[in-house]
Amino acid sequence: MPTFAKNAERNAYKSSLLDKNKSNKLAYNKLFSYSNHAIFFLVLYRFVGKATTITPDLVLGRQNMASFKDHECFLPAFLHSLGLAEYYPNKLSLRSLQELNKESLSDAAEVESLEAKPWAFLRNLLMSNTKSRTLDCTFEDEETEDTDSESDTNSSNILDLIVALFVCADSFLQQEMTLKMSLCQFAVPFLLPSDTQNQCTLMLWALRGIMKEWRPHSLSEDKGFVEENVVSAQIPLVSFVRLRNCSLSKSQVMNHLLSKSQQHHDFFCHRDMNGGSCPRKIANGMVEMCWYLPCGNMSIDLFPDAVAFANLRGDVCAFETQFAFLAKVSHAIFVFLDKFEENEQKMFVTSQKMNSKLFFVANFQRDSNPDAKSSVEAVIADLNLNRENLIRKSQKVNMARLVDKICSTIKKSLSEHSASQHIESMAKIAPELGISVDELTCKPSLSAEEAAQRIVKGIGVHKIQVYKKKQLPLQGENWEKISKLEKEKCRLITAGNSKLEEYKEQLQQDKERILKTQSQYKLTEAMSEFLKAMISKDYTERAFFLKWMGHKLYMVSREDLSSLQQDLNEKCQLKDSESIAKIDQKLLDCSLGLEHYMREMGHIYEASLGSGNKMHELPTLAAELLHAGFPLELLDGDASNIPEKWINDVLMELHEMVGQKSRLLVLTVLGVQSTGKSTLLNTMFGVQFAVSSGRCTRGAYMLLLPVGEDLRTELSCDFILLIDTEGLKSPDLAQLDNSYEHDNELATFVIGLSDVTIINVAMENFNEMKDIIQIVVHAFLRMSHIGKKPICHFVHQNVAGVSAHNKLSADREHLLDHLNEMTEMAATMEKKTNISKFTEILDYDLDLNNWYIPGLWHGTPPMASVNTGYSAEVFDFKKKMINHLKERNGDAFFDIPQFLEWMSSMWRAVKFENFIFSFQNPLVAQAYDNLSKEFSEWEWSFKRHIYSWLDSATVQISNTEISCPETLEAVVATLQQDAQKEISSQEKQMQEKLELYYKRKDQHVNLVERYKTDFIRSINSVRVEVKHLVINQLDAAHQLRKNIAKVEDLHRQQTIIIENKVLEMLKTFKDRKHELSDKELEAGFESMWNKTLVNISGLKERDIPSDILKQLWQNFGNAPVTELMKDVKDLTNYGCDEFVVDARHFETRNKIKDKIVYFFIKPNVKRAANSAIQNCTTMIEEFAASKSDYHSLLTKQLIEKIDNYIQTVNSKTNRAFEVDLKLHICGIASRKFLEMHRRFLAEKDPLKHLEALKSQFLSEFIDLYRSKDRCQRKARNFTQFCLKPAMTKYINQSIGIDIVDAILNSNHSTEYSSRSYFQYNILKELLEKEKFCGFLKYIDNYENFVKQWINKHVIQSFSKDISLSKLKRKKLGFIFEKIEEAVEVSQYGEDGNPLPNNAESTTVLIQNLCKALSKVITLPMVAVDRIHFQNTSLCTPFTNNLKECLKDLKKQLEEEIDRSSDISETLEYVTVKPHNELFRRVFGCGKQCPFCKVPCEAGGKDHKDHHAAVHRPQGLGSYRSFITNILGEEICTSSVHGNGHFLNDDTNYEFHPFKDYRTYYPDWLIPPDRTVEASDYWKYVLVTYNEEFAEEYKAKPAVYPSAWNNIDKAQALEGLKLAFRIK
Repeated sequence: MPTFAKNAERNAYKSSLLDKNKSNKLAYNKLFSYSNHAIFFLVLYRFVGKATTITPDLVLGRQNMASFKDHECFLPAFLHSLGLAEYYPNKLSLRSLQELNKESLSDAAEVESLEAKPWAFLRNLLMSNTKSRTLDCTFEDEETEDTDSESDTNSSNILDLIVALFVCADSFLQQEMTLKMSLCQFAVPFLLPSDTQNQCTLMLWALRGIMKEWRPHSLSEDKGFVEENVVSAQIPLVSFVRLRNCSLSKSQVMNHLLSKSQQHHDFFCHRDMNGGSCPRKIANGMVEMCWYLPCGNMSIDLFPDAVAFANLRGDVCAFETQFAFLAKVSHAIFVFLDKFEENEQKMFVTSQKMNSKLFFVANFQRDSNPDAKSSVEAVIADLNLNRENLIRKSQKVNMARLVDKICSTIKKSLSEHSASQHIESMAKIAPELGISVDELTCKPSLSAEEAAQRIVKGIGVHKIQVYKKKQLPLQGENWEKISKLEKEKCRLITAGNSKLEEYKEQLQQDKERILKTQSQYKLTEAMSEFLKAMISKDYTERAFFLKWMGHKLYMVSREDLSSLQQDLNEKCQLKDSESIAKIDQKLLDCSLGLEHYMREMGHIYEASLGSGNKMHELPTLAAELLHAGFPLELLDGDASNIPEKWINDVLMELHEMVGQKSRLLVLTVLGVQSTGKSTLLNTMFGVQFAVSSGRCTRGAYMLLLPVGEDLRTELSCDFILLIDTEGLKSPDLAQLDNSYEHDNELATFVIGLSDVTIINVAMENFNEMKDIIQIVVHAFLRMSHIGKKPICHFVHQNVAGVSAHNKLSADREHLLDHLNEMTEMAATMEKKTNISKFTEILDYDLDLNNWYIPGLWHGTPPMASVNTGYSAEVFDFKKKMINHLKERNGDAFFDIPQFLEWMSSMWRAVKFENFIFSFQNPLVAQAYDNLSKEFSEWEWSFKRHIYSWLDSATVQISNTEISCPETLEAVVATLQQDAQKEISSQEKQMQEKLELYYKRKDQHVNLVERYKTDFIRSINSVRVEVKHLVINQLDAAHQLRKNIAKVEDLHRQQTIIIENKVLEMLKTFKDRKHELSDKELEAGFESMWNKTLVNISGLKERDIPSDILKQLWQNFGNAPVTELMKDVKDLTNYGCDEFVVDARHFETRNKIKDKIVYFFIKPNVKRAANSAIQNCTTMIEEFAASKSDYHSLLTKQLIEKIDNYIQTVNSKTNRAFEVDLKLHICGIASRKFLEMHRRFLAEKDPLKHLEALKSQFLSEFIDLYRSKDRCQRKARNFTQFCLKPAMTKYINQSIGIDIVDAILNSNHSTEYSSRSYFQYNILKELLEKEKFCGFLKYIDNYENFVKQWINKHVIQSFSKDISLSKLKRKKLGFIFEKIEEAVEVSQYGEDGNPLPNNAESTTVLIQNLCKALSKVITLPMVAVDRIHFQNTSLCTPFTNNLKECLKDLKKQLEEEIDRSSDISETLEYVTVKPHNELFRRVFGCGKQCPFCKVPCEAGGKDHKDHHAAVHRPQGLGSYRSFITNILGEEICTSSVHGNGHFLNDDTNYEFHPFKDYRTYYPDWLIPPDRTVEASDYWKYVLVTYNEEFAEEYKAKPAVYPSAWNNIDKAQALEGLKLAFRIK
């Protein structure tokens, strides 16, 4: 709050004065606390010097001595001392006080400085706290410790504070302050002193906000009441004034008078109040007013009708203008005095005209001066007054007796003067006396009133119902029809036997026709004037205009509403539902408020969108109002609908207006009607939601509160959005047929929007609350299902007592029991049987989420004031609620765009009555998609690590010597154990990542909380999948190693034979006397070679088909297939022709069902079989393309895959189908695997192997013969025959992982980022190509189509965007570094010393090198053995040559890589197939919709529910009518919400309702389409290829709505984008 430092120069001067005269210390303190405006009194001091003792009375005057000069002089200084100078005049706004900041949450009961006092007063007042005038000031001025605390410089009179705030407040804050003071039963300013000479202002505008209700005795019998604005109500006025020398407190007397029939209350401030005895500086001359209002009970009421009381502050003689005004407008004037002085006598004697109104209250005590009594009697005589006009207060007359006398006098006076004036008429008298009127001196108010009057004048004598139809037509019948059409389109309640898609199109056409009518709307006269006033005026004038409109419209409609409300109450008592419905409609028709014009403005905007003449300024205008603190209608309760475009554009304008810093904390209050919901919000936040009992507008309103900078970080929001709703279970509507539905929709919608929900419970209405609780629990249950968990507080009103919280613990337990009961019932209705407790759907604590608040009123209305305990408890609740929100540790709140998306999806869910599927909510879908993307990254990281480990493990197995079989077994066993550890470690990391993700405060993680278990299961699924893969790979490597070992042994034996022959021939040739030429040596070698190879035998071929058949028999186990398999001898004879599905593949039922089977099932089984054959054939070809040998695990994996396919049709087929399909596919495999095996044998053929080594043997033979140094040759041979093949194999086999990474990090990464985005890209490409065969393959064999698409995409990516050679070069660089490191390490022996430079060390060097690389690359040990043959190279030269050869090898491999960049060829070698990995990433579980066959897009692999973004006409999945054979046009998203039926094999061909589809398909969730356009893509496909699909499926073309013909390709693409939320 603003604080001001004291002026240094003034303080110095003050000190010097105090040194001169310490006895005047108090006077100076009083004097100099008011800035330099007190210089006049400094001059006075210097003039009188030390001779005169300056007293506070001399300087400041006693309260009754203050005059207009005091006011004029002291006002600026006084404002300065309060820190209010910058707000004068009228610069302090209500909006500035509504900001939620730390100061607003501080305890305002105590203030620590004078500057803090105004703000503490205002905060308390806006919370309607009756203690706001009696604040405890804890500050103290050290210089005045020895003085009275209320006389020091830091004290101020409460009346001065009130005047100061009123002169600083703008018109709207003045009105709000006056209203709150009236609620607290404080006297309010009627005439406010101004800063000019003896001037004051009639606060007509400030008083306009006060509405009062009372029951005059004339209406007691029929329980009628009067509801009136105090400025327009004709209420007699009784005024109280005093003379200067009055010792009796008139304010206290008035308080006793007004409190006579109830508890004592201080309506007027008096000297015995805290802060009341301080000398007044600026408040004298103020006239305050309050009202006495009867309740209709004669035993309680003081007066039979309403009476207004005015109180003039200060000496009446000093304020003649005010007195003259009161004399003119008052029924009676009571003058309090001790005696008359001469000038006072003259003033009254000359005022003969008001004699009859004057009543003197004289305080005559025992010690009173006789002259005092005589002066009074003289005036009475001069005025010719009766004895009744003098009321004596003597020692014998106590306060009660005095009050009785005054009361009797007032009654008599009122009975003699029947005519009364209202304040509006008084405003005409005031200017005659020089009194200004706030309304008349405010140009914006005058202009605004004229504009409002022009509009209201148009209503004239017309009935409001007629006026609304003519002037506000857009919110009438058409709007209600649109609302009903939208809901019917969602719920399809009255579809009957109509075709759903045609019915929906008809509804859409009806809606578009109405919208077209709306768009042709022309501005009515009323709305033209309204918009003109709204747009053309500045903010202040616009605010006045809205206030005037509200006031005038209330005045127009109140009579009709009042009488109708009374009729409704009578009918409700009679429980006449028909009459209630009629009156309810009349109430709607006759209500006319500002909200109707604002609502019409929204409809005008929406209509302008369809006309092409968009009124851009209207959303901006509404956004400015919302930002300024005006409520805006969110939900139109009359039509139960939301103008979504209007709300969206208004809030988006607001979003831009606040610089896109628009995080919203949404707070809603719900409860039974008339339980103080709006009052609770108004009290908590100082806002202005309507609380008038005459309101009948329904729905929900939102209001924006700014959050201060000091709280934004802690609360993680920029604004609080308050949502006020109509009461649930309204007595007016409870007996209407749609009452429960209406309440349910409202509660679900606002709870869904809210971050904090307050359930307002009035304890006397607890039985009614049970119904509310049921509605609320339903809403909370639905929100928990979609991940929204608002904080819920139960506020129990009308509960008194400091021990209420403790004593009512049993009631809280009872409430929780009831909540649990309701939760269990709601869960059963929502089919969530696993939920039985309220705490399972909400974070609810019995002690922390229940609040007990006393009743609002203290006493009997209408004279009751707001209960102090009510305000205090509400503030305590607010403070603790905000602190609790801080402790949420920064949970992310929606900003406006996110809030709008959420709101739209929530309202859509309400219209559909469908909350089982959360992904229709864009924010939930986005949050789920983000998690799915992260999960895919974690999964790939998991697999990539295991694949890398598996490559190393496979190399270890390949490098293991198996001279001892136990060694290989031990290595494999160890690796299996290591694999388990690696998998467990990666699984744990993945689990930790998931836990950390759910602790994040961004990405709206809370919205996908319910899917956490799905992803936990998916992690386990990944672990199982990877474990299965690793076991298979290790087993395969084990088998291959054993197979290769046999080949290597044979190669080694044959190599030894050749080596021995070479040595024998070498010895023979060496023994010859002459040296042989190279030709002679080559001829001798050739002869030996040919003779030796004659005895070399080839590898034996295995019977692969027999092995596959054997495994097939094992797969059948004990199944009765002997008869079916008896003729199977050679598998290679199977699978040569097309697979045929015939009658023997199905169980025989009865004739009708057999016909159905052939009609429905056979085509589906045929497609399933073809799909299995295609996909398995692809798998077989992939296996067969590898360069390794066949092993039995390939057949095992193949049969497992076939079993998976058979499971999909298992209920429809018999064992014969299974046998035939397996034989067919295994027959294909037997031929392919046999080819694979033969290719391997040919590759490893001993003769071929030896031929490859022939040149090496020849070179070595010649070198040995000539005794050449073979060091360089051996080094080169080692790199060429040992390292090069190993490095090439490593690069080719391991690069699959790098290819996947390259694609995922390329421009194509988004295509594989999520399953939904992948689907979008495929469907988009299909649409662009426009080929029927593409759509057919996609629908008919989705898995094979996707695999081919991805494979093609990978090849295209490396052909265009990604360099394969770069990846291979990178891989080469990595392995080359490993080899160089290994060479360096291998030069040292086991003792760590360098190897000796001898031939033996060369052998050790090579052995060390092989060992160092045993986990990196697979070295061909037969080739390594060849290096050892007759190797006499010294270690050091060999090492140097090896290093040089390695460099040459690297260059050689780089050149080969650059020459060969064929991605297709590379893909044949890789162990990790990129297309398979990408397929697994986007394919998911592979499940398809049981009706339209759309694939599941759920994240992970092991999820609870399957779902897809967009479903399609069922005919595209071959679904057709059994009777007509016409392809179905219905989209399952419509079917499952309609009244139709389906039958299939799962239902045993019995009809079953579509609505209950989850009976048979519990793991499928089929939501309604997000919009009409969402399914345009598949509608377009059906229309375009209807004939082709019918021909393919051997059916008749679908019959679809004619409107589908209007959908073009562009619309289809837009529909696709909409369905997949692509922006």
